[in-house]
Amino acid sequence: MDISPHHLPRFLKAINAELDSNADEIIGLDQAIGDGDHLTNLQRGLEAVQKIEVELSEMNWSDALMKIGMTLMSTMGGASGSLFGSFFLAMSKAAKDKTMDAQHLAAMFDAGVSSVKQRGKADIGEKTMLDSLIPACESLKQDVANNQDLPLTVANLKQAAEKGMLSTEAMVATKGRASFLGERARGHIDAGARTSQLIISVIADEVIHIQNEN
Repeated sequence: MDISPHHLPRFLKAINAELDSNADEIIGLDQAIGDGDHLTNLQRGLEAVQKIEVELSEMNWSDALMKIGMTLMSTMGGASGSLFGSFFLAMSKAAKDKTMDAQHLAAMFDAGVSSVKQRGKADIGEKTMLDSLIPACESLKQDVANNQDLPLTVANLKQAAEKGMLSTEAMVATKGRASFLGERARGHIDAGARTSQLIISVIADEVIHIQNEN
């Protein structure tokens, strides 16, 4: 994979555009069963990371991911900052002295997801961002292990994240503010699962575009 931190500004721009274009939907989902500030917190963290994107682009992957994690923790605040920060810090540790090939990327993603599970004391099926992250991660690990080509791996990754996100609609939440709503939370997609799915998908698309350009 010919992907380096030099591409981070491109990824950040694409993520920002995707969140902006789906802002009304995300806010509506969060207002229905959450605190209503998920998108605002996420955009605050993203803005802070974009301010240091030049610095990040000159780092190695491990250092860049650590800087992103620390920046998100200090700017997003609350549970979201802790979870997203932990995700990138765990990826940073897994990336140390590693090249960015498919096998190492899968291991890094797995480390990040495991950190979110541990920090949030949550797992799949509890109506959280993990319902997008875990299926996407498992799909990536399986396809990498089977040496699938990049286009199929990306297509499967996106499909797994979307299927996981959509599955939250039928769930009763057991974590976060939505857990206090009981059955009333059923029938609503989790906002964190939706934003996680959007971010995964847009990064996957950019990886394909970059590979096609090379």
